[in-house]
Amino acid sequence: MLKDKAWRWIDEHRDEFIEVSDRVWEYAELGLVEFKSAELHAETLERHGFKVNSGVAGMPSAFVASWGKGRPVIGFMGEYDALPGISNKAVPYREWLVEDGPGHGCGHNVHGTSGFLAAIATRYVMEEERLPGTVKCFGSPAEENYDGKAYMVRAGSFDGVDTCLSHHPSSMNVAGLASSNTVNSVKYEFFGKTAHAAGSPEQGRSALDAIELMNIGVNFLREHIIQDARLHYVIEQGGGQPNVVPDYARSWYYIRAPERDQVDAIYKRINKIAEGAALMTETELKIDLIAAIYNKIPSRALSELVTANMRLVGAPEWTKEELGFAAEIAKTLDKQNKINSLRKNKVPNWERYVDVDLMTDILDAWNDGEISHGSTDVSDVSWQCPTMEFSTACNVLGAPGHDWRFTAVSGMSIGHKSLVFAAKTMAASALDLYTKPELLEKAKDEHSERLAGRKYTSPIPSEVEPPLEIAMEAWEKLKGKREV
Repeated sequence: MLKDKAWRWIDEHRDEFIEVSDRVWEYAELGLVEFKSAELHAETLERHGFKVNSGVAGMPSAFVASWGKGRPVIGFMGEYDALPGISNKAVPYREWLVEDGPGHGCGHNVHGTSGFLAAIATRYVMEEERLPGTVKCFGSPAEENYDGKAYMVRAGSFDGVDTCLSHHPSSMNVAGLASSNTVNSVKYEFFGKTAHAAGSPEQGRSALDAIELMNIGVNFLREHIIQDARLHYVIEQGGGQPNVVPDYARSWYYIRAPERDQVDAIYKRINKIAEGAALMTETELKIDLIAAIYNKIPSRALSELVTANMRLVGAPEWTKEELGFAAEIAKTLDKQNKINSLRKNKVPNWERYVDVDLMTDILDAWNDGEISHGSTDVSDVSWQCPTMEFSTACNVLGAPGHDWRFTAVSGMSIGHKSLVFAAKTMAASALDLYTKPELLEKAKDEHSERLAGRKYTSPIPSEVEPPLEIAMEAWEKLKGKREV
């Protein structure tokens, strides 16, 4: 059986790819500066016969790798960016690997490796069996902060792809059907005038005052936007010391809503608030839209395919040591928060999972028609072709994402098993799509129905380039806090 050949190849080469995942875990590079991580993945793909085009869409850490020729063209996506401030050793308690350093608290070291391992295994089976088709791998930077896939979509990187598969480590084994929020990522810069804050305040024009007035206006706006919208911000710069009127201040906003036109409308209102704050403080305003993405288009056809293959592969069996590791992490969690999360996410029969730390059940997707309050640049790919990003258990059930606990499990055997399980599932699903054209046709028909005539237009203006300087500035702040 074709799938058995792919699974054997994965088992024979699992240590090679676990080493790749662990090295990316150690690198823990932030979005758009994942130079070592991207290079490691690209070199691995080249070593296994893929042709790699690096630096696509204006991002040095983005790449597209290809093998084969003809149709169908199946895409495998992989991410490898980390998050700031959540470094941790691979231990079940809080202990920095690098103090204040970044960490893979969303499991993206597993994410990229699982996708590319699956693609390589698929490629070897296709070569041996002389199957027609093209395998494409998309090295996707900056999912966490600058939405690298949206820039790749705008650049045409996904043109001609028939369907895309992706895997994200999570706390459950499920090929979900929820949509997601669209989002605009925007920086608001205010420019004023310095002055002695006590001796000559009348000569100053405070950029920080403008930031604070804008934030107040936005917080009053919350009452007058749709319930499912989300607005959140940080003040990135607000001055040097209290006795100097700040002449520069900057905030960073995420503006989210279920549909693109809803975000666009809220964005216009927030821009007016920013303009009003500039008028009130006699400062100058600059608005920088640095990223923007769409909502996700689900695929029941791909969900059913992936779920069937997850069950065919079988979920990992956890050892006594792994269950003990997870149990120690679970001690750091509030049980009521876990119950609230299971209820909020409408997990079927949630009561049975209250005392479960590591999931073994493979769930049928229950959330078609639901909207996740989070966002992902996978969504922009899902407007181009039928797309499925499924989850496999890695994080302890009830533990938050973007957290040291996720960093810990992503760097040890629990993460390794999640990786191999996902790679086998993805390879099996891809081989089904290569050899059973009716499955691909079913997915494409559903995709057209869900789009309902809607057309994708890149939400990123043509003149906006990937924010490489901003990304490097964030990375530079971390220098001296980590050594790899």
